[in-house]
Amino acid sequence: MPPAATGKAVKKVPPQMPVVDEGQIDFEAIELFFFAYRDFVSDPDAILAKIGMGRAHHRVVYFVCRQPGMMVTDLLDLLQITKQSLARVLKQLIETGYIRQMAGAKDRRQRRLYPTLAGRELALALCEPQSKRIARAMEDFTPGMRESVTLFLQRMRGRDPNLVISDIDISQDI
Repeated sequence: MPPAATGKAVKKVPPQMPVVDEGQIDFEAIELFFFAYRDFVSDPDAILAKIGMGRAHHRVVYFVCRQPGMMVTDLLDLLQITKQSLARVLKQLIETGYIRQMAGAKDRRQRRLYPTLAGRELALALCEPQSKRIARAMEDFTPGMRESVTLFLQRMRGRDPNLVISDIDISQDI
């Protein structure tokens, strides 16, 4: 039988964190990424807020429009999200007429996703301000500079296979 509650909160002891050389961290680049991402998504966020949707809806509409007929399982893999989180977003997009879901022609168990005309228009409306922002940022770039930006972004994708993540639980109530 557990002991009776005393009314005192148990203080959580933060886990021991690994020693990190602060001089090796590029804080300027990290902050630029934070702010660039915040501003990059701000225009689509404002559009989505007007129709009661969010960033998850943006991602789904974007990729379904880029790859019409993609299977739900492929979208799950691409977005690296759970079935449960996709189901809620997808249901809303289908009910509001932005996406339609159809059984596969050869395998009726497959669920294939297609944008409706409204879905395509929404995706384009969300991409336009982002595309303009990118064009403004690179307007004076040479073709070589543009290639460097592309290469940089490609190298930023994915998890670092050399990154060692310890068993430390850093989740705390913030």
